[in-house]
Amino acid sequence: MNVFTRSLSDNLASLVKQIDKAVGENEDKKMAAFVVLLTDDPDAAEEQLKEFGKKHKIEHVPLTMFDGIAGPPGDKLSKDAEVTVHMYVKKKMEAKHAFGAGKMDKEAIDKIIKDNSKILD
Repeated sequence: MNVFTRSLSDNLASLVKQIDKAVGENEDKKMAAFVVLLTDDPDAAEEQLKEFGKKHKIEHVPLTMFDGIAGPPGDKLSKDAEVTVHMYVKKKMEAKHAFGAGKMDKEAIDKIIKDNSKILD
């Protein structure tokens, strides 16, 4: 599972904590995930990610960054999405979620977590 974000919010923390827990519980199924902060200021982002991981006790999900707010060209992320989640099984995308600024709420997070079943079977 890939989580691309343009900001670090409380809702993102809620999502990442749940993903972190799922990854820890499903190591035997080789579940993996990572978070990518899209930024034009990598130096500041590095410190923000360290603080975010420490504050929210993220243990199983690497927190990374990409230099460029548009994101990796091959991922074709919407310029309007604040958070985009891609869920893969053997390089095949099984689910994709994208949310504009402030649109990823508890209901959206629950749907993403429910979609874990698509990648854990």
